[in-house]
Amino acid sequence: MSITRRTFLTQGAATLASLPLLTTTTSWSHASLQLGPKKIETISDGKLVMPGTFSHDRMPADQLAPILKKYNISEAEIHRECNITLVRDQDRVILFDVGAGPNFMPTAGKSLDALEALDLSVDDVTHVVFTHAHPDHLWGLLDDFDDPVYPNATYMIGKKEWDYWMDPKTIDTIGSSRQVFAVGAKSRLEAIEDNITTFSDGEEILPGVAARATFGHTPGHMAFEIRDGSNAAMVLGDAIGDHYVAFERPMWETGSDQDPVLGAKTRAALLDQITQDKMQLIGFHLPNGGMGHCERSQDSYKFISETA
Repeated sequence: MSITRRTFLTQGAATLASLPLLTTTTSWSHASLQLGPKKIETISDGKLVMPGTFSHDRMPADQLAPILKKYNISEAEIHRECNITLVRDQDRVILFDVGAGPNFMPTAGKSLDALEALDLSVDDVTHVVFTHAHPDHLWGLLDDFDDPVYPNATYMIGKKEWDYWMDPKTIDTIGSSRQVFAVGAKSRLEAIEDNITTFSDGEEILPGVAARATFGHTPGHMAFEIRDGSNAAMVLGDAIGDHYVAFERPMWETGSDQDPVLGAKTRAALLDQITQDKMQLIGFHLPNGGMGHCERSQDSYKFISETA
């Protein structure tokens, strides 16, 4: 009998599934909303654990300290949820990003368990749409044998983002601390080069789903407006990366953005639009599943979670 890589992985997973469970039950689906025929949920890929300096080192320490205290955020170490957006729309099952996979960080890469908890398999996913190609959003693309985890999916990414990571010069210009991001992105995107569609700002990439350029976090980062009539939700990716300083001081630059100046301008404009249009928002790194809305007070904003 011929054994393919995928058959081997499937049989291995079945063997592991037969073993006694040693972990407690986890609520994988954190939040959901309905927009017409579209059911939108967030599923957990786990969390990131990072030094506070990764995001905070460009910010004024004396003004940052009371914000961290207000939200009970450690100065030394920050924990951020990873929320993958799942949309079920008639015969389409759409994932926005695929998570980190097993080799980026031990606290992340849990999305396959999350899908299983919703009685979905990787074979059910029809579309994968990338906000950007950072590891926690992209590295879950391939299995241990470098085959795509979602074999039946059509893949979609912004053209500017694709061009940036596929450019062989990127590894020399991105900076030494992010070179592993460039290598990892290029190798994974090359694996789906024959099955990926690119798009530009403003395009309706799927029925009721429009791309929104939100450059700064990466050169071609995209958010996505999901709309049904007058009701809409914005899938933010990492354009808004946390629930405290990004809302209270959106114009502060953060080291987690590849272009901190452009990232701040993008963040402020996005929050202004979301607030004015009374849109729901879905953040990859926002708490309690990432769904909610935002309220404005002068030049500051507040994230209001729908599930807190």
